[in-house]
Amino acid sequence: MQRKVIQFSTGNVGEHALRALIGRPDLELVGLHAHGADKIGRDAADLCGLSDPTGVIATDDLDALLELGADCVVYTSQAETRPKEAVNELARFLRSGVNVVGTSLVWMVAPQYADAWLRDPLEQACRSGDSTLYINGIDPGFSGDTLVHAALSLSTRASTVTVQEIFDYGSYDDAEFTGASFGFGTAPDHTPIMFAPGVLTSLWGGQVRTLADNLGIELDEVRERHEKWVTPRPIDCTMMAVDSGRVAAVRFGVEGITRGKIVITMEHINRLTDAAAPDWPYPPERRPGVHRVVVDGDPGVEINTHVGLGIDHNQGGVIATAARAVNAIDVACRAPAGILAAHDLRPADHLHGTMW
Repeated sequence: MQRKVIQFSTGNVGEHALRALIGRPDLELVGLHAHGADKIGRDAADLCGLSDPTGVIATDDLDALLELGADCVVYTSQAETRPKEAVNELARFLRSGVNVVGTSLVWMVAPQYADAWLRDPLEQACRSGDSTLYINGIDPGFSGDTLVHAALSLSTRASTVTVQEIFDYGSYDDAEFTGASFGFGTAPDHTPIMFAPGVLTSLWGGQVRTLADNLGIELDEVRERHEKWVTPRPIDCTMMAVDSGRVAAVRFGVEGITRGKIVITMEHINRLTDAAAPDWPYPPERRPGVHRVVVDGDPGVEINTHVGLGIDHNQGGVIATAARAVNAIDVACRAPAGILAAHDLRPADHLHGTMW
């Protein structure tokens, strides 16, 4: 049975989701949304680097997409900078009975801890349309709600667990959003949006709290931390050129604390080229990137995940992010109405249709 699917956006993640939707025999691409005037009116294949036209033409007409009778929308449009608009777009599809899987609006990765102004209209839309919403990615997402479960399942007793992304972002061409959000290239006294008070907790705190719930422990506090590394010499990479005296690496984390002890940590160490922050941890074997879980327990467990084998690791991370949504289309279409979190799914629910 083919699922009829709409791809919503053709950016860094959307381009790869679109390629998968066009190629997979279990899915039929019936619609495509694009924001840019340079993309509207072009064939879907043209927008993701494929040669054979699909006959599906990009549009910014939401009403026309709603009339297509799709089973599911893959929503990868940048939502964190325009959350109210994104919620309205998602809610329109959900109210019309179209299921949605997505990679943005990342507060909904842990929906039970999302703010009510985000969660409530989406829950109402799911009820009205008898539809399902599932938001996930690689981090926030997979590392903190799937990989960590696999690691913890191998210990009879765990005392602490650390979830890390250690990535060289130098080859990632996204200075406008990722670079600006992390404060790369800025003066050390500048506060990027990511480090404004409460932002890190809003993005990763829900996963910390959800993991605590799944472990059956009660947290006394969830707190955030961050630090910056300033380069003593210029760094030039795909992301941007960074002058000496400017930020070229960041390290931040959200921690769950019980009885005065840090028991859950979700941490990022992100640098521009491997020359940045040489005293901070690197991935194993000096690889350019890793998503890692380390359990201090009986026995201790470490699982390292490397995406992008044979291709650039940042490209691999973007494709993997798209996969978390595309691979959940079938389960979202079969699930009862409502908002799903990763712990609501079986491990096999992210596998259907991936081998073709």
